Amino acid sequence: MTARTPQGPPRPRRPRPSGSRPGGGALRLGNPRPRLRLIGVGLTLVMLVFSVRLLQVQAVDAASYAEQAQLNRYVEVPLTAERGDITDRNGVALATTVDAYDITADPYLFTEEQTGIPDAPAQAAALLAPILGRDEADLTRLLSDTSTRHVVLAREQTPQTWRQIQDLRANLAQQESKGTGTQVLAGVFSEENAKRVYPNGDLAAAVLGFVNAEDHGAGGLEASLDDQLSGEDGTITYAQSGGRRVPTAGESEQPPVPGTDVALTLDRDIQWAAQHAITEQVEESGADSGYVVVQDTVTGEILALASAPGYDPNDISAADPGRLGNPALQDAFEPGSTSKVATMAAVLEERAATPDTHVTVPNRLPRADRNFADDHNHETYYLTLAGVLARSSNIGTILAAEELGDTQQEANEVLYSYLTRFGFGQPTGLGFPGETPGILAPPEEWNASQQYTIPFGQGLSVNAVQAASVYSTIANGGVRVEPSLVRGTTGPDGEFRPAPEPERERVVSERTATQLTRMLETVVTDPQGTGGAAAIPGYRVAGKTGTSNRVDPQTGTYNGYTSSFAGFAPADDPRITVYCAVQNPTEGSYYGSEVCGPVFNEVMRFTLAALQIPPSGEEFEGLTTTFDPAE
Repeated sequence: MTARTPQGPPRPRRPRPSGSRPGGGALRLGNPRPRLRLIGVGLTLVMLVFSVRLLQVQAVDAASYAEQAQLNRYVEVPLTAERGDITDRNGVALATTVDAYDITADPYLFTEEQTGIPDAPAQAAALLAPILGRDEADLTRLLSDTSTRHVVLAREQTPQTWRQIQDLRANLAQQESKGTGTQVLAGVFSEENAKRVYPNGDLAAAVLGFVNAEDHGAGGLEASLDDQLSGEDGTITYAQSGGRRVPTAGESEQPPVPGTDVALTLDRDIQWAAQHAITEQVEESGADSGYVVVQDTVTGEILALASAPGYDPNDISAADPGRLGNPALQDAFEPGSTSKVATMAAVLEERAATPDTHVTVPNRLPRADRNFADDHNHETYYLTLAGVLARSSNIGTILAAEELGDTQQEANEVLYSYLTRFGFGQPTGLGFPGETPGILAPPEEWNASQQYTIPFGQGLSVNAVQAASVYSTIANGGVRVEPSLVRGTTGPDGEFRPAPEPERERVVSERTATQLTRMLETVVTDPQGTGGAAAIPGYRVAGKTGTSNRVDPQTGTYNGYTSSFAGFAPADDPRITVYCAVQNPTEGSYYGSEVCGPVFNEVMRFTLAALQIPPSGEEFEGLTTTFDPAE
């Protein structure tokens, strides 16, 4: 056994010198300066990048970024001027405006960038189409047009329609907040606008016309007076965010200038009476159309310009396109015997005859290549010139017209000069869109037939206002006053400005006009006269019937008849002219005395009462219409 050396207590350890390491040698700490330099350089580079970018944004590209920010934030919206009203002569509204909304949108707010939805325009269109009554594809196209910041989705919508869109948009916003839906209508807005309405429906529609979807006149006076009625549109620029207008942000506005109000010469009540009478007669006689003109003989103002059938300008989509014009001014038709008054005026003015001149009227009159006749076979008539007009003899009128010159050509030229002064073959002066000047060839172009038919109203064409103006000229003592439809205007300043005075021209002397008036009274009062249906108790009436062959506008050949009646009252102090024409009556009589005589009577009675024109002072004594050849 090996003996162990006894161990003593452990020796205490000596502390290791600072900086020493195992194995010998002192421990040295790293130098921090290079690391700090590296960090400093990095921070310097980062600050340099930020400084360069800041310089680019605030200096180099500042204008570009400002423009982009302005584009995205501010929206310019047009402000439509309120269209002027059209009223009758007493201030009763015939065409006016009511509050409505144009539904608009900003296509930029429907882009995928703004909505996060690739087909946002299509989704929005699907929601809006049934509310606006628009085609879904059309709405999608409008909402996808990013070349503009403003598109009109639907015009003149009711407040109820806009409330529907607001409610739908609110529901979508609520669903979006719950994560169950997407707001795709944030870019839909409304603009307060005015909707054109016609309070009286179809009353005077042919005169007023209508407006199109852009609220511009597309027919009638709405079109011809569009510049005055439209006014001047303005604009408003405002800030928007998320499809909503920012009320606290600055905005600029150029206010619109409202349109001018136009007062017409029409009287609403007289217009209604005329329109009611002609509508009933057209229906009763199975006619194609008809028109009535009521004119103030002294001023030339048109008090009524009615036609049938008509249309309702409040709903153009339901109207027959063929009825959207004004046939009383746009139809050219052969007037027939009502224009004999112009021939008689020429004969009297040229002193070729007097109302008492004897005219022998055979059953047939050979002229040119044919035999001319009256509307019925008869034995030889022995008539005065007044009797020729009372019985509406074509042959008697031809014989009277031949006295205007030593030769037929000379007589033609004299008659033509009077016809043009009465207004045949030239515009009425109303300036109505589409108005026809009628057809009156110069005398050197009259063929063998025309030189004998024109004196009794065939072979030339007029419109209804031209025909009425002839009678107003006689009633006004031989002075033609240019017809007018506009009485005056009221501008944005509220000042009423009367229309310019109409042109006046003396056509025949007062003596001739007085003689002719008495002859026209004889047409109504004589037992053999054709105008008995026009008689009105208490009033002296001067008038003339007309029944002419009608040119069919479809074939250009004679087919059917034009029935007419023209006259004025009171004959002893003329105030009112009424002219009626009905085209192609097919049921019952086609004679002007039976078709238009009652219309004349009804409208004239109403007008005399409406204007409180007193009855005549004394009865008409009458003129001699026949003579005894044996004496």
